[in-house]
Amino acid sequence: MPEEQPLACQILRALTEDAAGATGMSLPRLGKRLGQSASVLMRELTHMSDASLAGQCGPGWVRVVQQEGRWVAHITPEGLGVAQALTGTGDSQ
Repeated sequence: MPEEQPLACQILRALTEDAAGATGMSLPRLGKRLGQSASVLMRELTHMSDASLAGQCGPGWVRVVQQEGRWVAHITPEGLGVAQALTGTGDSQ
């Protein structure tokens, strides 16, 4: 059940399932999908991005940009790899 997964896993899964992440997902849409407020999501997304917090950079799994006045989350190739590892859907190359 999604509510039993850590929020970071839920976010990665949602961004992966959303049209391959090409256009990203707005925070309101992501919040509605996961049942979380935009502030909770922004805090978690910041930890998941490459932002420097307390002198340490995050893992860079997502990036959040402002597009046309709204915040949009995008999964990065690193995040996609983590999401695939979590779900066991990685490509065999």
